[in-house]
Formats: sequence, structure tokens, C-alpha cells
Amino acid sequence: MGFGKKLLAAGAVAAGAGVLAIAPRPGFDKSRHNVPGILDVPYAHRGLHDAGSGLVAGYEQESGDYVALARKMAVKAGYGSADFAGSIAPENSLASFAAAREAGYGIELDLQLTADGQVVVVHDADLERVAGDPRRIADLTYNELTRIPLFPAPAKPGDAVAKPLDAAAASAPEGYYQHVPLFSDVLKEVRGHVPLIVEYKFNGFDWSDRDDELMEKGDALLRAYDGPYVIESFHPGAVNWYKQNRPEVNRGQLADTASFGTDKKAATEWLAGLLAFDWLSRPDFIAYDWHGGDSPQVRLARAMGATTVSWTVRSSAELEESAPHFDRFIFEAFVPSRY
Repeated sequence: MGFGKKLLAAGAVAAGAGVLAIAPRPGFDKSRHNVPGILDVPYAHRGLHDAGSGLVAGYEQESGDYVALARKMAVKAGYGSADFAGSIAPENSLASFAAAREAGYGIELDLQLTADGQVVVVHDADLERVAGDPRRIADLTYNELTRIPLFPAPAKPGDAVAKPLDAAAASAPEGYYQHVPLFSDVLKEVRGHVPLIVEYKFNGFDWSDRDDELMEKGDALLRAYDGPYVIESFHPGAVNWYKQNRPEVNRGQLADTASFGTDKKAATEWLAGLLAFDWLSRPDFIAYDWHGGDSPQVRLARAMGATTVSWTVRSSAELEESAPHFDRFIFEAFVPSRY
């Protein structure tokens, strides 16, 4: 039986156990391992970016100021120039992380492996949305990624999706651009000045040797890093990896609500949304879609000691609505006014 099937079966049993399934790591275990808390700052989703995630219809009232701040902070950090017409700090780029650092925001980011086993920071499994290139991260070497600009022309500041490319470029374009960065370079850019929420990305709920490789290589970089961070993942196996191998690290379970389904994938997502796999990872915090903050499972986990983190808040109104249910928040597309 594969890991995903085992997880599904165990989750069904745990869901019936209710409270025991949802319980976070107990306080005595946190004390024994001297686990740090999540620092109380706003966390910029995929960095403070001027193109990419969240810059969509419906948020125009506040997103303009957000994009302007991202560009201003990126230029202050030495990236691009104020008169550059294109994107200076696209999502999950060195420039976006430098911009967040300059603004004093924490940073949320995503880890994946390249074809040659390099740990890079990128959210999607492919480059379609952020570069107009349909190729998958897992099929590209890091050297190839350095030649693929994020949100290339004709993309402009405030764009959420890059235009499709006619063909993959054989060489790097001339002039200023940002590309998918190495995680090691991101850590050098941040230099411990602001806290990080590091998400390990996976394709579904199965597990392979390549997933072990991501965990081991990502953690090796974090072990050598001198700065505050916590880790999170939608995959309870990744959170459990930290439970087993690095109990001193603050670990979080990512989740959101999902509709019930009878196939394996839908049923697993539904159980994960109920936090039915928390028995496996015993997380320190729950990172939940902000719309579900008032759900019974999130309220119960919080009552039992889990820190709650909302994602992804995209307006002042959403922050006000979700704030009573969450202790920390991950944001984009607006500038939090209370900070």
C-alpha cells in the first residue's frame, strides 16, 4: 500500500477520534525542545511583489499602493530602477524577497526541486502562469531556469499572469529580469533580518525518494541559516518529517476546506481540510485559508494551543473579517495599515 493510501486509511480512523486527531503538539514537548514561536509580523506571500499572485480583479482599490510599495522597496534594495517599465519584483524572486525585507515584513515562500536536484523557490509545478512557459520545474535544470525571465515583456506591473511565450529562449535575454532563484541565494538575500515561513511543495499526497531529497536538502540549508524561520506543508508527511528529524523546529500544517468526494484524491483533501491528519504531524501551528477561520476544526485546534495563521489575505476588509480567528496572517495585494 502506497503512502497516500495509508494516509487516507489512517485519516479516516483518526477523523473518528475527533479531538485526538486535531490536537497540536503538546506544550511540554515544545518546552522540551525549546521551540520558538512564530514572530508577530505580517508575512508577505511569495515576497512583496509587483506582478503575480493576488493581483487580480476585485482588489484594485488597494493593490495599486501594494505594487508601488513593492517596486519602491525593490529599488531601494538595489533591484531595477524606478523608470523600468516592466516588473521589477515578480512573485518568488530575489527582488520580491529583498523588497519584503526592506519593508520589514516576514516572508512566505515555496520550495521545489529542479531536474538536477537544486532547491529552488517557486510555487507552481510549471512556469506557465509566471513566465508563459509550460515546462515543469522538475524537468528543468537550474541553469535552464536562469535563462527564463519571470513576467517578461509585455508583462507590466500589476499583472497576475504572464503572457504565453511563442518558444522557449535558448539564451538569457538582455537587460534586467528576475528568474526562479536558488533557496540558498534567497537565504543570503534575507540574511536573517525578517522571519520566514518556508513551505515544502509536493504533487499530491504520495511520497517518493525525490520528496525525501527535497526534505533533506531544504533542511540542510535551513540548518546552516542564521535567522528565524518556521516550516509548513499541505503534506502531513513533510510536517511529520520535521517531527521525527527536527523536533526543535516550529512546524505547521497547511489546509483549507474541501468538498467530500469518493475518489482517493478528493477524500484525502476533504480529510486534510478537517485536520484529520494532525495526529501524524502534531503541528505547532495551523495555516488555513482565511475563509475557514471560524470552522469547528480551526477553532478546536486553536483552543488546544495551536497558533493559527491565515492565508492569503488580500484586502483590509478580509484582514478585519479574519482577524478574530487568527494569530498571524499572510498577505498580498494590499498594504496592512495597522503595521
